[in-house]
Amino acid sequence: MSKFPQTDMLEREDLLELLSCFAKRWLAHDGLWFQAVEREFDIEKAMKLDAQAWGRFSPIEAKRIKKFLNLSENSGLEGLAEALKFRLYAFINEQSIKRVSENTLELKMINCRVQSARQRKNMPLFPCKDVGIVEYTTFAEAIDSRIETECVRCVPDEYDGEKFCHWRFTLKE
Repeated sequence: MSKFPQTDMLEREDLLELLSCFAKRWLAHDGLWFQAVEREFDIEKAMKLDAQAWGRFSPIEAKRIKKFLNLSENSGLEGLAEALKFRLYAFINEQSIKRVSENTLELKMINCRVQSARQRKNMPLFPCKDVGIVEYTTFAEAIDSRIETECVRCVPDEYDGEKFCHWRFTLKE
């Protein structure tokens, strides 16, 4: 009997769909939490608390992914590239991960579920840059403390029509 007997009867495709379902549920909770804080206080307070939450969550997520993938303590950009593929939103967003030089890796969020939904509803894009800086920096550092994170562009920067955000990770020796 497996650790998760409720999944024993599921085929591979159903298990993959279940991963997507879990990720969508997590994202819905994140959004609803944010909206509740925004209604109770204001957008600035919600953003501040969101950054605090991501600052704690991202390293936890990174460490759990690191353990799951059996990555070494300083697994460098190779480890980060693999770990980024296993983040919760990687199962519901379209992203591009590319090694651009020996010491540089870039992540581009081509389709972001949150931003795409806002576009469909004719709402302004969510200004996630400040929270993203906390999120990606703490995630990358938890994978390898030598990695520095730079935001190339992210909302509220103007949307370029190709990617919602663009992050650069540099391995410092």
